[in-house]
Amino acid sequence: MDFVEIAKNAKAASLLTASLSQEIKNKALNMMADAIEKAKEEIFEANKTDLELAEPLVKSGELSKSTFNRLKLDENKMRDMIAGIREIAKLPDPVNRKLLVRELDEGLTLYKVSCPIGVLGIIFEARPDVISQISSLAIKSSNAVILKGGKETTHTNKKILEIINSALADVEGFPQNVIQQVFTRDDVGEMLKCDKYINLIIPRGGNSLVKFIKENTKIPVLGHADGICHIFADESADLMTAEKIIIDAKTQYPSACNSVETLLIHEKFPHKDELLAALQLAEIKLIDNPESWAHEYGDKILAFKTVKNLDEAVEHINTYGSGHTDCIITKSVENAEEFMNRVDSAGVYFNVSTRFADGFRYGFGAEVGISTNKTHARGPVGLEGLTIYKYKLIGNGQIVSDYVEGRKQFHHKDLYPGIRLTVGPKRCL
Repeated sequence: MDFVEIAKNAKAASLLTASLSQEIKNKALNMMADAIEKAKEEIFEANKTDLELAEPLVKSGELSKSTFNRLKLDENKMRDMIAGIREIAKLPDPVNRKLLVRELDEGLTLYKVSCPIGVLGIIFEARPDVISQISSLAIKSSNAVILKGGKETTHTNKKILEIINSALADVEGFPQNVIQQVFTRDDVGEMLKCDKYINLIIPRGGNSLVKFIKENTKIPVLGHADGICHIFADESADLMTAEKIIIDAKTQYPSACNSVETLLIHEKFPHKDELLAALQLAEIKLIDNPESWAHEYGDKILAFKTVKNLDEAVEHINTYGSGHTDCIITKSVENAEEFMNRVDSAGVYFNVSTRFADGFRYGFGAEVGISTNKTHARGPVGLEGLTIYKYKLIGNGQIVSDYVEGRKQFHHKDLYPGIRLTVGPKRCL
């Protein structure tokens, strides 16, 4: 089947999923989780094949060790995959929520209502657990999705999606072609051209992947190219707190996009030498004069710089940061508030590790990625970020001429949005 046909099928499926009940979606998710749990040994076998094929690539330098590690599925990742699906099933339905209820005039009411985006094109690198996360989020948010994973995980991806679609086929009332998968580089090129059927592209991968996608499509792209995160140790920062936060933000998962890359230290912070010594004891390599302040190391390497004050710290972050996640460590609530208001990033933190920038940790169930965009969705993108909205206007014969010619007047009265409004059987507003 050519890609355009796949995209057409996804579009048709998205129009059907838009009206699925919460009960059907939750049943689909729980059956997915059951099926994956039952077939986990088959998935492990498929993953073993991918790992065996990847090992020579690591030895030759074609594949990094960090990518190889992300490729591996173990019992812990499998447990988290299954738990993540069940957690998403428990979350409130993000579709058909009333975001605004405004009475324009008596008997004439405007509703702003959340609705699915439509068809999502997801391009991701060697992380097989992404398939279950994105499939779950797409189902719960009533979107259709076309997945393109890294070639290193082809066998694992095929097996997981085979199990998912087998489970979905047994759910009465659930449409076909909601979750589809493609495999070739040519498919990526076709996906990026398919603006007639695909509503949003979400890349999950390195800088080069994201930049390539942004430069080669007319379809809106949600994501981030760089993860250049900062921590600013203010003058009043507590030493033990600073050590704990910075070490976690750099070493807990150094290749993550929310790992800290630059430490800024207030020149009047009295424990600078002690702090730097503690970081070195944690096996962090410190660089005080990097070639670029806008570099993502993805390793236990941390650039650091002494700054005069909060103003210089904010200026540095807004100049060299990627708008991802930045933190201040301080005892001053006033300084923290100023920092969080002025730093132009999707996540601004006060006395916590940047590693908290994650959809699961935010209680979103999972995430399709982290966005540094300033339109539609920003930060970790979960269910809410996979919806948009439409306006529904309900009246009883009103016409614009009455208002233009002065026979009637708008009074624009905002009403409490409540839960949902039903007009007739099974018609949610």
